Amino acid sequence: MSSLRVALLGYGYAGKTFHAPLIQSCSALSLTHIGSRQGQVLQQAVGNQIRVEADISALISHPHIDIVVIATPNASHFSLAEAALNAGKHVVVDKPFTLTFAEATRLCELAVHNNRLLSVFHNRRYDDDFITLQQHINTGTYGTVQSLTSRFDRYRPEVRQRWREQAVPGAGLWYDLGPHLLDQALLLFGEPLRLSGHIQIRRIGATVDDEFAITLHYAQHQVHLQASMLQASPTPRFELQGSKGHWQCLGLDPQEEQLKAGLTPLAPNWGIRPDAALESGAAVLSRGGYQQYYAQLAAAIQGEAANPVPARQAARVMYWLELAKNQLIM
Repeated sequence: MSSLRVALLGYGYAGKTFHAPLIQSCSALSLTHIGSRQGQVLQQAVGNQIRVEADISALISHPHIDIVVIATPNASHFSLAEAALNAGKHVVVDKPFTLTFAEATRLCELAVHNNRLLSVFHNRRYDDDFITLQQHINTGTYGTVQSLTSRFDRYRPEVRQRWREQAVPGAGLWYDLGPHLLDQALLLFGEPLRLSGHIQIRRIGATVDDEFAITLHYAQHQVHLQASMLQASPTPRFELQGSKGHWQCLGLDPQEEQLKAGLTPLAPNWGIRPDAALESGAAVLSRGGYQQYYAQLAAAIQGEAANPVPARQAARVMYWLELAKNQLIM
């Protein structure tokens, strides 16, 4: 069976670091086009096997494209996904899905109407620490969950000149890291009863939020989602309090750093931490695998598997993301 042909829209950090190498590592997919204004410079970098096009509209309607992957700035996700679905393409959207729940719902309806697969790239479902945590909760290793803290901290005290840190729609830390943490929490526990907390600006010269602490309230437990651009000392990525014990994991899954270093899932040490035994009171972490997303996506389009991240699930992330933004930003 011939491979599915993919057009990648956007070749910034997300497109270059995550999507392009992961698509190219999947034998069922063929990255044939990149939509970018980088022109000849990028064309020389990627070689003649991939065509670089500046005209995004023409690329979306290209008759030889099966899948459009959207890795452009957040504010453009809705309009590009809408155009691609109306052009009869299967669509992958990088997180966050859209800017609002209403936009996400509209795209879900459009995908059903056009009988196209619509998926959202929530790659942190395939982190080694989250996979391990999911296994612990599903098997009851630490008993009934009483609380879970999920942190994703960085130390970047200086505001950088990039759109994610400028006062534009879809910018800020909550729309950058919040979708990851929300998606994981909803996947583990479903819909909370309510949320509380704060989203705020702390760095000198910052114009968008760079710290958040959100609590999801469930009937029997709470989930604390936290991130800061001013956290220099190490903090646990996950900390689980259960009725039969406590588990935490330090550090981050290595796959992003491996991709930045030019490695792909074909490398023998892919997804393996140099210091793998980071759990407290337990064995090593399960191995992560971002490549599983695109492999399952291709199989889903062929009718052989389920959508790896159904659009309706991603829309629920948008519901809580938008609710927190509207109620808790300071």
